[in-house]
Amino acid sequence: MVTHTSGGAQRVALPALVSGPHTKRLGTVAVIATFGGLLFGYDTGVINGALTSMEKSLGLTPTSEGIMVAAILVGAAVGAFFIGRISDAFGRKPTINTLAVLFFFAALACVLAPTWEFLTGARFFLGIAVGGASVTVPVFLAELAPTEQRGGLVSRNELMIVSGQLAAFAINAVIGSVWGEHDNVWRSMLSVAVLPAIALFIGMMRVPESPRWLIAKGRDDDALNVLEQIRSHDRAVAEMAEVRELAEEEKEAKSARIADLLAEPWLRKILFIGIGLAIAQQLTGINSIMYYGTKVLEESGFSQQGALIANVGAGVIAVVAMLVALRIINRVGRRTMLIFGFAGVALFHLLIGLSSLLLPQGTVRAVVVLVFVICFVGTMQGTIGPLVWLMLSEIFPLRLRGVGMGLTVLILWLTNFLVSLLFPILVAGIGISTTFFVFAVLNAASLVFAVTRVPETNGRSLEQLEEDFSTGAIYTVKSGTPAPKGTTTA
Repeated sequence: MVTHTSGGAQRVALPALVSGPHTKRLGTVAVIATFGGLLFGYDTGVINGALTSMEKSLGLTPTSEGIMVAAILVGAAVGAFFIGRISDAFGRKPTINTLAVLFFFAALACVLAPTWEFLTGARFFLGIAVGGASVTVPVFLAELAPTEQRGGLVSRNELMIVSGQLAAFAINAVIGSVWGEHDNVWRSMLSVAVLPAIALFIGMMRVPESPRWLIAKGRDDDALNVLEQIRSHDRAVAEMAEVRELAEEEKEAKSARIADLLAEPWLRKILFIGIGLAIAQQLTGINSIMYYGTKVLEESGFSQQGALIANVGAGVIAVVAMLVALRIINRVGRRTMLIFGFAGVALFHLLIGLSSLLLPQGTVRAVVVLVFVICFVGTMQGTIGPLVWLMLSEIFPLRLRGVGMGLTVLILWLTNFLVSLLFPILVAGIGISTTFFVFAVLNAASLVFAVTRVPETNGRSLEQLEEDFSTGAIYTVKSGTPAPKGTTTA
């Protein structure tokens, strides 16, 4: 039997999970839903190998290139902020289906774009779908998953995102090698994105609605029917009781406002940590590689086709590092991994800059830069990438989790936008070496932030985290150790 606690009160005991046809059904639903993550990854990563062709075809300058690349991130910020509320009102399934349609038509508009301005507008709408998927798919998976499997099931979406980016890099390499001499080869690269959009739309027709959303709308019979498709009968009935118990807490959470995060000193401290983590994750410059990696490698000495092929290495290491992170993330302290991550990222940025500055143009410099780029991507995706998303979901109290996550994720997307917009402009203005030196300094500052401001959250329940933040014990008591009586706010 599985038990849960909330505020010190014990909740309904749940029967243990058992295997059966419902297990396969849940796995199928998860695969279909995570096509949203695959689209997220492909549509953000495909631009990487297409830029050189776009420059010739559309006459891009460093400024127009940055605007066009970053447009998807403005749309993503809008989608992340608003579409979660739409899915609360109309349901997870119809929202994801609508996102699949938007993915299809926005991707098609990108393929047919006659000018860079039209392409920028199309990428903005594609970004709305990306942002919507970034908030709706994880919530849908979390609401379908049994408690014992929630972390692994939801993390599949993160894995699908980096897998989508790898697929984009690999497909770009193949298309670029076969048709690379054509100025409009970028249209072929972008066209592949319509296929998973079609698969997502068709697949979602076979997927049930979230049982938690159904219960919130008073449709208990429908919710039980869905749970019995993906659980044993006894487990389904027990979970119905648990979800009803959570309903009142969720109503309180949905009524929260940003002003509530500023009401007390300890809440302001949490908000500061959340915003700091969101900004620091994007200042790693990971998307300078995920969006402009091929251009960076060309600047380092690779040919256009060689850069497309070499860039696949960054995609492979991103997937491998994510798989490793998912295996160790609950065994190693969050803070320890963050400190290691920021130190490693700062070091590899410094080495990329020094290699570009000191080594003569040629094969040696190109290969050395590629090795350091791959090390940077592996360090980032194996530590800071998944950790920040996890910690943002942990640090806010339940009643403020929705508004806290909404605000910090919005800031994360906007920081992503600024980095993506400014990267090609900085490279054109101050050179690639100095640009990576700037990243090294920024990540050294993030390292100081992690060491001095970020507490350890591993080994504490969500309820314990809330209590330890409110008393200040989060900074003075090790995880898993009860806070001493009389501890006051730090």
